[in-house]
Amino acid sequence: MILAAGRGERMRPLTDHTPKPLLPVGGHPLIVWHIERLAAAGFGEIVINHAHLGDQIEALLGDGSAWNLNIAYSPEPPGALETAGGIANALHLLGTDAPFLVVNGDIYCDWSPLRARSVLPENHLAHLVMVPNPPQHPGGDFCLHGNVLGTDCAALGGEGEMLTFSGIGVYRPQLFADVLRGQSAKLAPLLRLAMASGRASGELHGGRWVDVGTPERLRVLDDELRSL
Repeated sequence: MILAAGRGERMRPLTDHTPKPLLPVGGHPLIVWHIERLAAAGFGEIVINHAHLGDQIEALLGDGSAWNLNIAYSPEPPGALETAGGIANALHLLGTDAPFLVVNGDIYCDWSPLRARSVLPENHLAHLVMVPNPPQHPGGDFCLHGNVLGTDCAALGGEGEMLTFSGIGVYRPQLFADVLRGQSAKLAPLLRLAMASGRASGELHGGRWVDVGTPERLRVLDDELRSL
């Protein structure tokens, strides 16, 4: 699943008439970088949620046949449903039996989606890809010690390091069992519950990752990709 329902307030005025995932970077709409990477990894089914100017997303991407895969869409009401709400709203498309990969549509990352097939331990509900803290988020989100995630390093015996959640995760549908379809819900509280019960793992990605959250970061990434 690619999350593409955000309004992109920090990207205005660029997002006033263009949904954030369609902003061009390195010669492609941002979301196309994700689709190409998923297609190359052998994914054949993708779900994309949308709200703000979602008709533009569907018009550009179509059914996914241009990448030899199938795209299904999960529309959300104005204002969207937050991350967990959006995922729960799309479970009828994602399936309720097997784990699935979720990627934020407003990031750029060279993490290999091939890893999604093997990283989630049998009894865990979530596996998060973590990255070093960027300048705009110096405090991080969660503590990673080995492959164990916690809400803070003190809870892990003072071991590990506070890192930033990349926006890439592998989840079991059961993580969203208590979120009603159409209900707005944040992801972080569900992740904290999974961590508290020892059912969340993580890994550190040391490659390229960009939270494309401002016009300046978009410009820098665009220059970088065009120079490759």
